[in-house]
Amino acid sequence: MTRPTEEPVIRIATTPMDANVYGGVFGGWLLSIMDAGAGLIAARFTKGQTATVAVDGISLESPVKVGDEVSVYGKVERIGRTSFTVPVESWKRDRHEEESSLVGRALFTFVALDAGGKPRRIDENPKEQAA
Repeated sequence: MTRPTEEPVIRIATTPMDANVYGGVFGGWLLSIMDAGAGLIAARFTKGQTATVAVDGISLESPVKVGDEVSVYGKVERIGRTSFTVPVESWKRDRHEEESSLVGRALFTFVALDAGGKPRRIDENPKEQAA
């Protein structure tokens, strides 16, 4: 498996606050970073507010340790009228090494929202609705 070639949407170093007593990063922490990365992709795609409505196919491939750098990659797929999916991969790299390895995958589904928090068509510009 090779790491994606595009720039990651998020890159962060893990800290002791992200880990359990054995020095392994919590799976929930990793999932939250993946959701944040997918959310950045979603906001850029819709040019407005979105909400995560589902997370499917979560797999945690290998442990992440305190001090590892975690990078999140993703892209928009399967576009509907108000919703779309963003498959995300997370990769880790020991801060003293060059090689990365896959640590997690998940498929996030988002809904585009209008100013009132209701679903809106993806092709509608939320800034025009607010005017």
